[in-house]
Amino acid sequence: MSFTQKWPEQGWALFQLLLVASFSQAKEPVCIRRGDPENPHLSRDGDIILGGMFSFHSSWNDRKDTYMQKPLPLQCTSLNFREFQVAQAMLFAIEEINNSTDLLPGVSLGYKMYDTCGSIAQGIKVALALMNGNQIVSTAPEAPCTKPAQVQAIMGETSSSPCMAIATVIGPFYIPMISHFATCACLSDKTKYPSFLRTIPSDYYQSRALAYLVKYFGWTWVGAIRTNDDYGNKGIATFTETAQQLGICLEYSVSFFRTDPYEKIQKIIDIIKASTSKVIIGFLSHFDMDVLLHEFSLNNLTGYQWIGSESWIFDSQTAEMDIHHILDGSIGLSIPKSHVTGLKEFMLDVKFLNSSNNELFTEFWEALFNCNFTDMSLMPIFNNVYKGVYAVAHALHNILNCNKTCEKNILQHILKIYFKTKEGDEVYFDENGDPAAKYEIINWQPRKNGIVEFVTVGLYDASLPPDKQLTLQNNSLIWARNSKQVPVSVCSEKCPPGTRKVLQKGRPVCCYDCIRCAEGEINSVTCLRCPPEFWSNERRDTCIKKEAVFLSYEEIMGALLTAASLFGTCMTTGVALIFFKYRTTPIVRANNSELSFLLLFSLTLCFLCSLTFIGQPSEWSCMLRHVAFGITFVLCISCVLGKTMVVLMAFRATRPGSNVQKWFGPTQQRLCVTSFTLIQVIICIIWLTVSPPFPFKNFKEFKDKITLECALGTSLGYWAVLGYIGLLSVLCFIFAFLARKLPDNFNEAKFITFSMLIFCAVWITFIPAYVSSPGKFSVAVEIFAILASSFGLLICIFFPKCYIILLKPERNTKKNMMGKGAPRSPS
Repeated sequence: MSFTQKWPEQGWALFQLLLVASFSQAKEPVCIRRGDPENPHLSRDGDIILGGMFSFHSSWNDRKDTYMQKPLPLQCTSLNFREFQVAQAMLFAIEEINNSTDLLPGVSLGYKMYDTCGSIAQGIKVALALMNGNQIVSTAPEAPCTKPAQVQAIMGETSSSPCMAIATVIGPFYIPMISHFATCACLSDKTKYPSFLRTIPSDYYQSRALAYLVKYFGWTWVGAIRTNDDYGNKGIATFTETAQQLGICLEYSVSFFRTDPYEKIQKIIDIIKASTSKVIIGFLSHFDMDVLLHEFSLNNLTGYQWIGSESWIFDSQTAEMDIHHILDGSIGLSIPKSHVTGLKEFMLDVKFLNSSNNELFTEFWEALFNCNFTDMSLMPIFNNVYKGVYAVAHALHNILNCNKTCEKNILQHILKIYFKTKEGDEVYFDENGDPAAKYEIINWQPRKNGIVEFVTVGLYDASLPPDKQLTLQNNSLIWARNSKQVPVSVCSEKCPPGTRKVLQKGRPVCCYDCIRCAEGEINSVTCLRCPPEFWSNERRDTCIKKEAVFLSYEEIMGALLTAASLFGTCMTTGVALIFFKYRTTPIVRANNSELSFLLLFSLTLCFLCSLTFIGQPSEWSCMLRHVAFGITFVLCISCVLGKTMVVLMAFRATRPGSNVQKWFGPTQQRLCVTSFTLIQVIICIIWLTVSPPFPFKNFKEFKDKITLECALGTSLGYWAVLGYIGLLSVLCFIFAFLARKLPDNFNEAKFITFSMLIFCAVWITFIPAYVSSPGKFSVAVEIFAILASSFGLLICIFFPKCYIILLKPERNTKKNMMGKGAPRSPS
């Protein structure tokens, strides 16, 4: 179907569109407009009108209203050529659309552009003019005063605060407002600003990106200067929140607005000079930055590293004003570079001003020669305006081509559009009316001719994973004072290894003192305790494995105890050989040679069992050492007890009519020794079954060492073994003591008594020494007790006999053994 055939349907849709936004019905029969009419500065008729709100002037003259007469209109000052360029971008887009045969064919777009002077009040006044029109009286008294909105969408404003006020006013009428440069995150709130959209990312992402940029370079102590409006205040608030999460502190945060008195600027300068931070976050509009830059230059405020927001960081006018190189080396975020074919040529043709009012036209031509009107460095902003106009055009095109039942609300259609510009840029809005957040990171790099070049050194893309959002090329960066080294800006230097941070009272968390970590701790953010098997090194910067401590054969104490054990074994073996060689002599036979050899064997085992206590404890060695010790000593004491009882029984047997010898012969002696030893074996089996000894790492004995020892499993088993040995020792001592005055010339009971006295003394002193000795020394005490008691038994019982056998053989006779006082047997 041709366009001509479709036009009746499109015409009906256009008629419906023009009736969408309207005001309530008035009660008066005649519609009279209150207040002065607000005439547009630039305008052109069309089938559909788009509104434009730009700050052709950046400031205004203060006035003091007396409230006695009607206030005069706002007197705008400081012509802003950049806003003229922004307006030209809007005109260029409208011209392209009107000349297009694909987009809105047969429908012409007109425009009405107003100057807001950067004033919120003026912006609201202009917005009402765009919605209401400027009619003074209705055409007929009976006609209703309800009129359709004069514009279908409004392009602008540049700053966030005016946008907030204007969006609040036009929001209930759902007239779309598309800003190219209002970045305050608050404008994403659709409950407050339902009809606001923008083609520049929200400051929520910019503020977070700036915080990550500061963190990337290791700056933890920074200052901040912000524009005292919603753009600066809310932007720095988001930056501060993110910075705190990243461990960054603000030394100061001051606000400024271009209309503030000089005293406020001087106070800011004094704060910067008194500060210790070398990095300044400038979350400022380019208007405010220009004012501050002039004063900073007069005060020679150089050497600071500036981090800039997108409002001024890529503004060529600001760079041209920086004749004292205050901002050299600045780094910040900018809208990605872009290009719109034909826009530059369009801007060079200023014929559009011929249609403007004479006052603006005259003012523009008078100041044109003092600025570089052909500067295209702000092309990304112009592209945002260009995309905003095309977004409205695509939404209108969709409405005009939909059927009678489709949604005619232009705002809903704009939120749903998706298209690509002729340069390939994607244009769409999320549910909050925001575009995708992407920034270029640019660096101010001065050249030899004094011109500052904006060099792209990185990218930030909020749509990527957190660890990939920020990418930088460090090798191409230039810093303040044309330095190649990254400046340092910290409140306190990083704590050296082995120390921890202690916050300075009353100061931010970035200000701290460094305190040496305690033993056994290393530092990361705070001092951390090393794992149980590790200990801190001398520098307290790493954990090293603790030295394992145990009684080893290599150390002097272990070697001496091993030598003593082997020496005792050799002595016992030597005595056994002597006894075996002279086994037929009276002194050997008189002392029950069978028990003597069994006693020598048990003493050999006692000496050897001490070796099981030396060396690294293992599961088997722990069980073996205590079991071997308990059984061999019981066997040894059982033999001594048997010998003592033999002496007593022998004395009883010499009395007339005694038959004791029959009840305690060799068989009974063997049974006695076996029974006593078997009881200890049973105790050890129960111990090993219930809770056996096991290797244990003792971390408490020494702070920097691990004591490898054998845990008892159950203390009851250990003390049962020792207690049974003690019981037999006491019995043996008592029997030997009773037999000490028997009339034999060589009374063995005397030597047994003395040996048991030594044995008991050793083990009585062993208990407190064992309990109080740390680590491997407790093992050494136990070995010493074993060796001492074994040597006591060996020396006291067997050395006197060896002395007679080897050195006094004449006394090794039966007669001498019986002695004079020996009882005579009956004839």
